[in-house]
Amino acid sequence: MNTLVKLITLCASALAFAGLAGCAATGPNSPSAKPVLYPNATLNRVGAAQGQAEASACMSRAVATGLTPDEKTNEVGRRAGEGAATAGVASAVGALLTGRGSDVLRSGAIGAAVGGSAGAVSGAFHNDRPNTTYRHFVQRCLSERGFEVIGWN
Repeated sequence: MNTLVKLITLCASALAFAGLAGCAATGPNSPSAKPVLYPNATLNRVGAAQGQAEASACMSRAVATGLTPDEKTNEVGRRAGEGAATAGVASAVGALLTGRGSDVLRSGAIGAAVGGSAGAVSGAFHNDRPNTTYRHFVQRCLSERGFEVIGWN
């Protein structure tokens, strides 16, 4: 029973870490980036505060049409499944090869839990790609309002 408690604690810790890692992504290549406006005539005329308000309105409009700032690739789930399958099979085969045939199911289950946790953590680090369609939508919206987007930050 003590091993089971340790395994559950390990899995919970890994999932919590994965959640924090997913939230920590920032910068120009993160989904949380905002458009950077070039100081053209429109921005100079209305001011930086109004420019950011227009950018926020365009981002809201993109979301209202069903777009999201990040690509929905389900990378966390996919990698968790791959890790669980790979480690589960490897652990079960290892139990068979070492002559512990009675531990095959237990070894497979433990391997699947550990592999799934590791896969979820790996997926969290690869699940933070910005949605280019969302960004193009926001840039076009701002362009139609007279602003020029020179990047995302």
